[in-house]
Amino acid sequence: MSTPRIADGIAAAMLFARGRAEGLLLLPPTEAGALHSFRAALICLPAFLGLRLLAWSQQGAPRGGLVLGLLAELVGFVLSWAGFALASRVLAEQAQRLGRWPHFLAAWNWSNLVQYLLLAVLAVPVLLGAPTWLSNAMGLVALGYALWLEWFVTREALGVVGATAVMFVLLDVAIGLFIGGLSARIAGGG
Repeated sequence: MSTPRIADGIAAAMLFARGRAEGLLLLPPTEAGALHSFRAALICLPAFLGLRLLAWSQQGAPRGGLVLGLLAELVGFVLSWAGFALASRVLAEQAQRLGRWPHFLAAWNWSNLVQYLLLAVLAVPVLLGAPTWLSNAMGLVALGYALWLEWFVTREALGVVGATAVMFVLLDVAIGLFIGGLSARIAGGG
Protein backbone atom coordinates (compact mmCIF):
# COMPACT_ATOMS: atom_id res chain seq x y z
CA MET A 1 0.00 0.00 0.00
CA SER A 2 1.23 3.49 -0.77
CA THR A 3 1.82 6.35 1.64
CA PRO A 4 -1.17 6.82 3.95
CA ARG A 5 -3.40 9.74 3.02
CA ILE A 6 -5.56 11.88 5.28
CA ALA A 7 -8.42 11.56 2.79
CA ASP A 8 -8.28 7.77 3.17
CA GLY A 9 -8.44 8.09 6.95
CA ILE A 10 -11.45 10.39 6.75
CA ALA A 11 -13.17 8.08 4.26
CA ALA A 12 -12.47 5.09 6.52
CA ALA A 13 -13.96 6.95 9.49
CA MET A 14 -17.12 7.71 7.51
CA LEU A 15 -17.46 4.04 6.62
CA PHE A 16 -16.94 3.00 10.25
CA ALA A 17 -19.61 5.50 11.26
CA ARG A 18 -22.11 3.51 9.21
CA GLY A 19 -20.97 0.14 10.55
CA ARG A 20 -19.00 -0.73 7.44
CA ALA A 21 -15.80 -2.64 8.14
CA GLU A 22 -14.46 -2.11 4.61
CA GLY A 23 -13.09 1.18 5.92
CA LEU A 24 -10.19 -0.98 7.10
CA LEU A 25 -9.21 -1.53 3.46
CA LEU A 26 -8.38 2.18 3.20
CA LEU A 27 -5.88 2.06 6.07
CA PRO A 28 -2.47 0.43 5.77
CA PRO A 29 -2.01 -2.29 8.41
CA THR A 30 1.49 -1.08 9.21
CA GLU A 31 3.28 0.82 11.94
CA ALA A 32 3.66 3.71 9.48
CA GLY A 33 -0.11 3.68 9.00
CA ALA A 34 -0.64 3.72 12.76
CA LEU A 35 1.78 6.60 13.20
CA HIS A 36 0.17 8.53 10.34
CA SER A 37 -3.24 8.07 11.94
CA PHE A 38 -2.29 10.41 14.77
CA ARG A 39 -2.97 13.18 12.27
CA ALA A 40 -6.57 12.54 13.23
CA ALA A 41 -5.75 14.05 16.63
CA LEU A 42 -4.59 17.25 14.93
CA ILE A 43 -7.83 17.36 12.94
CA CYS A 44 -9.87 16.82 16.13
CA LEU A 45 -7.94 19.39 18.19
CA PRO A 46 -9.92 22.49 17.08
CA ALA A 47 -13.21 20.74 17.89
CA PHE A 48 -11.81 19.65 21.27
CA LEU A 49 -10.73 23.19 22.12
CA GLY A 50 -14.01 24.65 20.90
CA LEU A 51 -15.98 22.22 23.03
CA ARG A 52 -13.89 23.04 26.09
CA LEU A 53 -14.40 26.77 25.53
CA LEU A 54 -18.14 26.20 25.08
CA ALA A 55 -18.28 24.20 28.31
CA TRP A 56 -16.45 26.96 30.16
CA SER A 57 -18.80 29.59 28.72
CA GLN A 58 -21.73 27.59 30.14
CA GLN A 59 -20.17 26.55 33.47
CA GLY A 60 -17.71 29.35 34.11
CA ALA A 61 -13.99 29.59 33.40
CA PRO A 62 -11.61 27.29 35.27
CA ARG A 63 -10.59 28.70 38.66
CA GLY A 64 -6.93 28.42 37.72
CA GLY A 65 -7.50 30.79 34.80
CA LEU A 66 -7.97 30.32 31.10
CA VAL A 67 -4.26 29.86 30.27
CA LEU A 68 -3.72 27.14 32.87
CA GLY A 69 -7.03 25.56 31.92
CA LEU A 70 -6.14 25.42 28.23
CA LEU A 71 -2.66 24.12 28.99
CA ALA A 72 -4.02 21.40 31.26
CA GLU A 73 -6.62 20.40 28.67
CA LEU A 74 -4.04 20.31 25.86
CA VAL A 75 -1.71 18.11 27.88
CA GLY A 76 -4.66 15.89 28.78
CA PHE A 77 -5.66 15.66 25.12
CA VAL A 78 -2.20 14.47 24.10
CA LEU A 79 -1.90 12.08 27.05
CA SER A 80 -5.29 10.53 26.28
CA TRP A 81 -4.37 9.75 22.68
CA ALA A 82 -0.88 8.51 23.52
CA GLY A 83 -1.92 6.75 26.72
CA PHE A 84 -4.60 4.72 25.01
CA ALA A 85 -2.23 3.81 22.18
CA LEU A 86 0.34 2.44 24.59
CA ALA A 87 -2.12 0.72 26.91
CA SER A 88 -4.05 -0.82 24.01
CA ARG A 89 -0.83 -2.36 22.72
CA VAL A 90 -0.48 -4.27 25.98
CA LEU A 91 -4.12 -5.36 25.81
CA ALA A 92 -3.70 -6.43 22.16
CA GLU A 93 -0.71 -8.52 23.18
CA GLN A 94 -2.77 -10.17 25.94
CA ALA A 95 -5.51 -10.90 23.37
CA GLN A 96 -2.88 -12.42 21.06
CA ARG A 97 -3.59 -9.78 18.42
CA LEU A 98 -0.36 -7.79 18.55
CA GLY A 99 0.23 -8.29 14.83
CA ARG A 100 -3.09 -6.54 14.12
CA TRP A 101 -2.53 -3.74 16.63
CA PRO A 102 -1.11 -1.15 14.17
CA HIS A 103 -4.15 -1.56 11.91
CA PHE A 104 -6.45 -1.35 14.92
CA LEU A 105 -4.73 1.79 16.21
CA ALA A 106 -5.09 3.48 12.83
CA ALA A 107 -8.77 2.58 12.68
CA TRP A 108 -9.31 3.68 16.27
CA ASN A 109 -7.61 7.03 15.75
CA TRP A 110 -9.52 7.83 12.57
CA SER A 111 -12.83 6.80 14.13
CA ASN A 112 -12.35 9.59 16.66
CA LEU A 113 -13.15 12.03 13.86
CA VAL A 114 -16.72 10.77 13.85
CA GLN A 115 -17.00 11.17 17.60
CA TYR A 116 -15.70 14.74 17.56
CA LEU A 117 -17.94 15.61 14.62
CA LEU A 118 -20.91 14.28 16.55
CA LEU A 119 -19.96 16.29 19.64
CA ALA A 120 -19.60 19.44 17.55
CA VAL A 121 -23.03 18.90 15.97
CA LEU A 122 -24.56 18.34 19.40
CA ALA A 123 -23.10 21.64 20.59
CA VAL A 124 -25.32 23.54 18.15
CA PRO A 125 -28.58 23.01 20.07
CA VAL A 126 -26.79 24.06 23.27
CA LEU A 127 -25.67 27.27 21.57
CA LEU A 128 -29.23 27.84 20.37
CA GLY A 129 -30.57 27.49 23.90
CA ALA A 130 -32.08 24.00 23.75
CA PRO A 131 -33.69 22.82 26.98
CA THR A 132 -31.34 21.00 29.29
CA TRP A 133 -33.37 17.78 29.13
CA LEU A 134 -33.06 17.70 25.34
CA SER A 135 -29.31 18.31 25.44
CA ASN A 136 -28.91 15.60 28.08
CA ALA A 137 -30.98 13.11 26.07
CA MET A 138 -28.99 13.82 22.90
CA GLY A 139 -25.78 13.45 24.89
CA LEU A 140 -26.82 10.01 26.15
CA VAL A 141 -27.67 8.87 22.63
CA ALA A 142 -24.32 10.20 21.39
CA LEU A 143 -22.48 8.42 24.20
CA GLY A 144 -24.17 5.14 23.33
CA TYR A 145 -23.28 5.58 19.67
CA ALA A 146 -19.66 6.46 20.48
CA LEU A 147 -19.29 3.37 22.66
CA TRP A 148 -20.79 1.22 19.91
CA LEU A 149 -18.45 2.77 17.33
CA GLU A 150 -15.38 2.05 19.45
CA TRP A 151 -16.59 -1.50 20.05
CA PHE A 152 -17.29 -2.05 16.35
CA VAL A 153 -13.89 -0.73 15.22
CA THR A 154 -12.10 -2.83 17.84
CA ARG A 155 -13.97 -6.02 16.97
CA GLU A 156 -13.39 -5.60 13.24
CA ALA A 157 -9.81 -4.31 13.27
CA LEU A 158 -8.50 -6.82 15.81
CA GLY A 159 -10.78 -9.68 14.80
CA VAL A 160 -11.84 -10.34 18.38
CA VAL A 161 -15.11 -11.39 19.97
CA GLY A 162 -17.46 -8.75 21.33
CA ALA A 163 -16.51 -9.28 24.97
CA THR A 164 -12.83 -8.69 24.21
CA ALA A 165 -13.71 -5.55 22.27
CA VAL A 166 -15.58 -4.30 25.33
CA MET A 167 -12.32 -4.48 27.31
CA PHE A 168 -10.66 -2.05 24.88
CA VAL A 169 -13.61 0.32 25.11
CA LEU A 170 -13.52 0.19 28.90
CA LEU A 171 -9.78 0.86 28.82
CA ASP A 172 -10.38 3.97 26.71
CA VAL A 173 -13.17 5.18 28.99
CA ALA A 174 -11.03 4.63 32.10
CA ILE A 175 -8.06 6.48 30.64
CA GLY A 176 -10.30 9.31 29.46
CA LEU A 177 -11.99 9.69 32.84
CA PHE A 178 -8.71 9.59 34.74
CA ILE A 179 -6.92 12.08 32.53
CA GLY A 180 -10.00 14.31 32.19
CA GLY A 181 -10.37 14.45 35.95
CA LEU A 182 -6.70 15.15 36.43
CA SER A 183 -6.77 17.93 33.81
CA ALA A 184 -9.80 19.50 35.47
CA ARG A 185 -8.14 19.36 38.87
CA ILE A 186 -4.94 20.96 37.54
CA ALA A 187 -7.01 23.69 35.88
CA GLY A 188 -8.65 24.42 39.22
CA GLY A 189 -11.98 22.89 38.41
CA GLY A 190 -11.97 19.93 40.76
